Amino acid sequence: MDRIYTTEELVEILARERSACMRGQRLALHASASDNPHLDRVLPSDGLQKFRAYQQFRDTIHQYQRDRGVSGLVWGSVTLGDETLQFPMIHDQLLALPQDLAVLRGHLPVVLGFWRRSVAAMDWYWGGATGRQFSPVAPAEVARMADRSHWATIQKHERSDFLEVVLQLGWGNPTLARDRHGWPESGCEYIHAVKAGQRPIA
Repeated sequence: MDRIYTTEELVEILARERSACMRGQRLALHASASDNPHLDRVLPSDGLQKFRAYQQFRDTIHQYQRDRGVSGLVWGSVTLGDETLQFPMIHDQLLALPQDLAVLRGHLPVVLGFWRRSVAAMDWYWGGATGRQFSPVAPAEVARMADRSHWATIQKHERSDFLEVVLQLGWGNPTLARDRHGWPESGCEYIHAVKAGQRPIA
């Protein structure tokens, strides 16, 4: 029986393939910019052909994950103060399998506990579904968002005079939640914590 590639190996394979596609070494020659053959003759197609070639390869990797049960989980890490949290998340080029979703859900309380301890003294802003529409948000409202979430991640943006900690609260399938293609069954919201008197920038 053929050996099964690991999650880490699939990530490396996808990175190499993406690089090859962007260099034009892989093209989906039948990809068209529109469904109009007259318009397609005058529109540049090389960028689309590169993108479609990678997209087709990634779809093949996703099917491989399903067929072989290869997880899409990778581990993120964030340090705030003297505490470090490692948490699971789906790699942005891989597919979330059902067992991955169970792991994400199981770690949700840990991520939320770390978040609350680390940013309790900071100002909180809701970033909307895109993470860019900042408005103040109360802890009670964040708690309600967390109650309907299935998974969470944390990112930190820090400079010498600035700290922003972003909590991503998601539900449904993380693969579909990233770009809103799965809305409303899958999606995410962002909570930005910043030092008192500052505004989010990330």
